[in-house]
Amino acid sequence: MIAHKAQTTKSALSHAESLCESRGTRLTAKRRQVLMGLLDSQKALSAYELTDYCRDELGFQLPAMSVYRILEFLEGENLVHRLDLAKKYVACSHIACDHEHELSQFVICKRCYLVREISIKRSLMTTLNKSVQAAGFQLASQQIEFDCFCGDCGE
Repeated sequence: MIAHKAQTTKSALSHAESLCESRGTRLTAKRRQVLMGLLDSQKALSAYELTDYCRDELGFQLPAMSVYRILEFLEGENLVHRLDLAKKYVACSHIACDHEHELSQFVICKRCYLVREISIKRSLMTTLNKSVQAAGFQLASQQIEFDCFCGDCGE
């Protein structure tokens, strides 16, 4: 299991590096470390929790303000997602994919902050957009987050 997790992280980091390079940006060593922290933790983390995780679990120190700037970059490159409901960040589960996905949405456990990225059909988002517009509003984001309980916490 640990070897599989390490291989998955390594593959995701390699793809992230290639994506950045193709977009004319760089996945610097510090950006790579922050992304590795999110990939390794396999759950949503705040910038401060990520700072602690990187220090305690991965052996490198980054100030929280640097982590915030790095997360902003990674979010702009679609490598991480900011979860507004939880006020945390999670690595994109599709970093290593070479194909297009439906729209990513998130289910978030209210107790342990386990996050799963799920997909919804674009047609459903179009219907939702029409309903929102009919009510006189405009969606600020296409991202939907569902407050849930995971299988362990819901029992």
